[in-house]
Amino acid sequence: MSITVSALRETVAGERRVAITPEVAKKLRGKGVRVLLEHSAGAAAGFPDASYADVEFADADQISREADLLACVLPPDDTALARLREGCVIVGQLRPHDAATRIRVLAEYKLTAFSLELLPRTTRAQAMDVLSSQAAVAGYRAMLIAAENAPKFFPMLTTAAGTIRPSRVLVIGAGVAGLQAIATARRLGAQIEGYDVRPETREQVESLGAKFLQLGVSAAGSGGYARELTAEERAAQQQALAEHLKVFDVVVSTAAVPGRPAPKILTAAMVDGMKPGALIVDLAAESGGNCELTRPGERVVHDGVVILGPLNLAAGAPLHASEMYARNIYNFAELLIRDGALKPDFDDELVAKSCVVRQGEILLKA
Repeated sequence: MSITVSALRETVAGERRVAITPEVAKKLRGKGVRVLLEHSAGAAAGFPDASYADVEFADADQISREADLLACVLPPDDTALARLREGCVIVGQLRPHDAATRIRVLAEYKLTAFSLELLPRTTRAQAMDVLSSQAAVAGYRAMLIAAENAPKFFPMLTTAAGTIRPSRVLVIGAGVAGLQAIATARRLGAQIEGYDVRPETREQVESLGAKFLQLGVSAAGSGGYARELTAEERAAQQQALAEHLKVFDVVVSTAAVPGRPAPKILTAAMVDGMKPGALIVDLAAESGGNCELTRPGERVVHDGVVILGPLNLAAGAPLHASEMYARNIYNFAELLIRDGALKPDFDDELVAKSCVVRQGEILLKA
């Protein structure tokens, strides 16, 4: 008997993505896997039920009784978890950091749960890296939000009323989100600069046609992330950055490390020194923000400077975000499904390190 891979309709407010797209459903069916989705699971992402070929649909209760593997975008709520049968495997973004209660619930119902945020940052894991795929969407959308909310045009324009100079844009953080933001600003015609404390990112920033902002602070860390700055390094960074901020029209900040509060890079005093009408889009708002004045999900105006703290940006481009995410899910599921059955190989680093609960046993202490 083939296993059943399922997905429920996401219930978090504003969430429009789906964990299984028609493309991935077809691939699963090609491996002899039964695909069972909740009615309209993909509708908000642009995938009506009719777009899924050879897929079964049911209500949430039936899916909970029959799912062997449940794919999700965000963690199911406690009610949904309680309905799942013992031994069900959950794969998705489970937000395991500071989630002790959720992890205890997973263990209580004797489930097995894989949180893809915990995947090692290795070459082999790239095809499963949900953080990178969704960060690319977020970086793109952050710059579009900046262009829409900035009081100036991004590109240089020559008009009958004279020449309009391009906006000067700074992107802080040259990870996946930051690089996508830089590329988007470049396409929109802005004069773009990028900054990161990791010196190895300079080549990537410049390859996108941006100037690399030199502040004299280097803090390369492990796993692709920056290490925490010392007090002296932070003071030097802020002093140098404060002078540069005075000339920028738009700042998009993207510096974040999963499971930790976002580093505070932009102080209130630095914002005070920015020109009236300047705009900050803080992509790290969900983890506290890179700016001291950021309020998650809100618009703040401080002495003429606007600070935006948008949340869950990937959900705002749900079709492509879902396509990328579902491919990540599929690539990871290939590590779990062998010979038509669920047989996770816990000797595999990617499987072992992403598992937070194994048949009711808590492996990650949140």
